[in-house]
Amino acid sequence: MGQEKIRVKEAILVEGRYDKQRLETVVDGLVLETDGFRIFRDREKRELIRQLARRRGIIILTDSDRAGFQIRGHIKNIVGGQGRVYNAYIPDILGKERRKAKPSKEGKLGVEGMEPGLLRDILDGLGLDRAEEAPGREPITKLHFLQDGLTGGEGARERRKLLCRAFSLPEHLSANGLLEILNALTDYAGYRAALEKMGQG
Repeated sequence: MGQEKIRVKEAILVEGRYDKQRLETVVDGLVLETDGFRIFRDREKRELIRQLARRRGIIILTDSDRAGFQIRGHIKNIVGGQGRVYNAYIPDILGKERRKAKPSKEGKLGVEGMEPGLLRDILDGLGLDRAEEAPGREPITKLHFLQDGLTGGEGARERRKLLCRAFSLPEHLSANGLLEILNALTDYAGYRAALEKMGQG
């Protein structure tokens, strides 16, 4: 039986989907991709990062090559002094990920190439509080989305776009992506209040 996942309150930022997949084998929490250098052009994602840094804090876990450090520096600039930013670093390990035909430009393994145990040690090494959510905090569920017409019916996509605007989130988030991020930013009471303000509650 595998080890229990680490509960992480902060949002963790990684570069790509394979990094995210690897980290999700270790972490119970919100893991977001920067999509590599696309973060430099994605205004909506930059605003989302600022919000998460202010409300929950963010952990930056990019690769340890030059590109990874450029992305890390850019994220720190995005947040400025307006939130909590924690830096987690992977060690320089030479090698090649299994799915790749050849090593990266610098010949180092990225986040996706790290062993789960090492990723656990890196996150534990940050010394962050692993306390559970405050008692009484009710999460938003897929059933709530269904009951409120945000999934599974006519006009669901438009209603989700309105909800995204209410929270200053990117309007093209999938239903699952929106649910995950809303639970990082607020709880059921906050979600219900936003729906009522939109005239949907």
